[in-house]
Amino acid sequence: MLNQPKLHFPRSALQKTLDVLAIGAFVAAIIYGITQWSSLPVQVPIHYNALGEPDGWGSKWVFFIVPALAVALWIFCHVLELKPHLHNYSKLTVENTERLYKNSMLLCNVIKNEILLFFAYISWDIMHMAHGGKSILGIYEMLLFLLVLFGTMAFFIVRFYKLR
Repeated sequence: MLNQPKLHFPRSALQKTLDVLAIGAFVAAIIYGITQWSSLPVQVPIHYNALGEPDGWGSKWVFFIVPALAVALWIFCHVLELKPHLHNYSKLTVENTERLYKNSMLLCNVIKNEILLFFAYISWDIMHMAHGGKSILGIYEMLLFLLVLFGTMAFFIVRFYKLR
C-alpha cells in the first residue's frame, strides 16, 4: 500500500444531511419493530424464496440481528469515510488529492446510508410480513438494492476519472 497523505476534511452538509435522513429512517423502523414486538408471532419469516415469499422461519428474536448488523456495517463505513487516505487510488497527485479524497468520502457516505436504509426496510418488512402482510418489493427487493448500490459505485468511479 502506498503512503497516501493523511489529510482531514470536514464532512460536507450533504454528508451530514444524508446521515440524519438515513439514521432517522432506521430509528423509525426500529421503533416500529419495538412497538409491534408484543403482537409478533413466536416464529417470523427469516428467509425468502426468489418470489419474495417466506420459506424459512425463526424466532422473533432474529429481528434484532438485522439492526445489529446494520449498525456494525454503518460504523465500519463511517470510519472508512473519515479515513480517505486508506482508500485505493490511482494517479494521486498533489493537485488532485483533495478532490479525490472528498469524492471517496462522499462515496463511502452514500453507500453506508443506502445500506442503512435497506436494513431499515428489511426490519420493517420482517414485521409487516410477520403480521401476514406481503412484501412490497418481493422479488425485486434484492435486485433494486444491488442496482442502487452498484449504480452508486459506477457513478463515483466515473466521477473519480473526471476529477483526476
